[in-house]
Amino acid sequence: METIKNFLEFEIFSVGKYSFTAGKVATAIIIVLLTLLILRIIKKTLFRKTIRSRIEQGNLFSFYQIIKYVLWIISIMLILETLGIKLNVILAGSAALLIGVGLGLQNTFNNFVSGIILLFEGSIKVGNILEIDGDVVKMERIGMRTSSAKNRDDIILIIPNSLITANKVINWSHQSEKTRFKIKVGVAYGSDVDLVLKVLRESALEHPEIRDKDSVNARFIDFGNSSLDFELLFYSSNIFRIENLKSEIRKVINRKFIENKITIPFPQVDLHFKSDDTGYFKKG
Repeated sequence: METIKNFLEFEIFSVGKYSFTAGKVATAIIIVLLTLLILRIIKKTLFRKTIRSRIEQGNLFSFYQIIKYVLWIISIMLILETLGIKLNVILAGSAALLIGVGLGLQNTFNNFVSGIILLFEGSIKVGNILEIDGDVVKMERIGMRTSSAKNRDDIILIIPNSLITANKVINWSHQSEKTRFKIKVGVAYGSDVDLVLKVLRESALEHPEIRDKDSVNARFIDFGNSSLDFELLFYSSNIFRIENLKSEIRKVINRKFIENKITIPFPQVDLHFKSDDTGYFKKG
């Protein structure tokens, strides 16, 4: 016992009045290991299939992130206390430094606060599909300073949290299970409007991923510069890959237009010329 006591009281190094013994360092290591073990148990418990079936995965992830940060804050405070370092002494001694660092890292702190808001508020979760600055992405991770998301090209984007909280963001996942989309198309003047509307509806109904087929609608929206403009409206739950679905429907529309001799016109510009007294033509 005397040997163990001597080992624990053995001074590894000292900084000023603070002495770091083997016992203090060992206690700090044990606190870190216990924190990791507790977090592992909590993660396994939270993400069990039975719990996942009752609670959204995005909510579970946010809840786990909050627990993780709280536990690490408590662990760091315990480690500092174990090592004999008083937190209030550190804060008092470095007040001026902290002010300078705070001014220089305003944007970083803003992102940290935004990360806390995202986790606690729960308006945006992992797995949600967002539209940020015109780019549609699927949230992969929400961190304290930055979040990561995957766009439709399967590229991972690192997004500062303040960009999500401070700007206009469309959360497509807040919709119902289905979302309405539209495809615009123009046909040549003189085309049979009723036939075009019929063909557009039939083209959408052929696709297996169209939801609520009774709500598929086509409408004549405008007289364009060189075409009669139509709009096809349909519902789908394939939000993230909707451009692929639209492409497949456009192929069906093009095939049916050819079968029914419906023409999609080229852009046309009319030029009018008149002659002056010299016999030359000039553009009017």
